[in-house]
Order: sequence, then structure tokens, then C-alpha cells
Amino acid sequence: MSVPLRAVPLLLLLTLALLPASAGAAVERTISVNASATLEVPNDTARVGLSVSAERGSRGAALRVVSGRLRNVIVAVQGIPGVGDGDVKTGRISVRKTFRGERVVYRASEGIGVTLHEPGRAGELIGAGIAAGATGVSGPTFFIGDTEAAYAKALAAAFDKAKLKAAALATQAGGTLGPALSIQEGGDAEVVQDEFSKTSPSAGCAEATAPSGPRRRASTRCAAAPPTKPGNSTVTATVGVVFSLL
Repeated sequence: MSVPLRAVPLLLLLTLALLPASAGAAVERTISVNASATLEVPNDTARVGLSVSAERGSRGAALRVVSGRLRNVIVAVQGIPGVGDGDVKTGRISVRKTFRGERVVYRASEGIGVTLHEPGRAGELIGAGIAAGATGVSGPTFFIGDTEAAYAKALAAAFDKAKLKAAALATQAGGTLGPALSIQEGGDAEVVQDEFSKTSPSAGCAEATAPSGPRRRASTRCAAAPPTKPGNSTVTATVGVVFSLL
């Protein structure tokens, strides 16, 4: 069947209209890269646990002694710079029966957790707590107080690394790096404490259950502030970025 010549332009227009829009457009070139960055961030916060225990002939007497000493410990640690309102939290109270030979005694104990925003003073805080009557110590643990801010810095560093990698690839491809078209976060924040920043129970001082004598003197010798160094933690972030290639 022949088609009249005058119908050819109309058929051509219909054919062009049915072609995909992308058929006549240049394919956009892109570069996709992944990058990770790990930053060392100074630990700016410390956590210390202090406890008081005592033995007496009755539950009430043991608890009264512990309560009085713990109040003294709380007052002492709240006087350390870097300990603010709400930074001291009391823990579980325990009173249990035990034996000293054939004699029945009752052992009471209670502790506090202290958050310190001047971690370099952790040793000073421990010394003050023991001098005030604390008979047990755990920590200190050093860590980053604002992990979100630290992670944001690591994300920015990861993006900068991704951009450098993409720019090198663009040069090798004979092009120019364009703007970022999409950015994908690689995962949750990864914060790792230095090995020596982790909690490890301190060697406790002798329990001061008597007003005098060798045990009391041992506790007094432990009241000197031990040296402490907050150290650093590492924060890692990963990003995937797609850049245009011009």
C-alpha cells in the first residue's frame, strides 16, 4: 500500500513524538565514591563510682553509719570543680546479715555515681571521696560527652576525603568534578574508647570500720589523689557520595 507524499511529514512528526525524551539527550556522567574518616577526640568527661560500707551489730546502726559517711562523701565530691547540679546519683542500698566467727553482724552499703566535666580532676575527686569516708572506688571511665558533635566532625572529614578521591578520578577521566548529587551516610556513629579509658575497678582502700587502728590508717594513706589522664577516644564516620562529572 503506497502512502501519499503529502502524508510523510505528518508520519515523521508522529514518530518523533513517540521517541523517549532521553533519546536525544546526553547521558549524565557521574562519579560514585565511598570514604571513611577516623578522628581522635579528647575525652572531656569522666565517671567515677564511690561506695561506703560498714558493719554493726544491728541493721539500723549499720545503715546510720553508712548514711552519715555517704553524706560526707557527697559533700566532698560536690566541692570538686567540674561536678555540677545533677552530676551525683545515688545507687542501691544494701543491708545484709553476716558472721564474724560466731558473732552476727550486719553489713550495710550504698554508693554514688559521679559525672565529672573536668576529667583531669578525676584523681582529685577520688582522693576527696576516700578522705571523706568512701571505702570503695570504681573507675574512672573517660569518654566524650557530646558524641553527636564529635560524629558531625567525623562526617565532615569523611565527605572531604570523598571529594578528594572523586576529584582525582575526574582528572584521570579527563573531566572536571561537579557538585555532589547525592550523599548517603554509611551507618551509625562508631565511638571507641582508648583501652586505658575504659572502666576498671580501682584497688580499693582498706575499709575504715574502726575509728582508729591499722585499718583506719591504711584508709588515710589511700586518700592521696592518684594521677589520672583522660586520653582520647576515636570517632569513625563513613559516607557514600555521587558527584557529577563535567
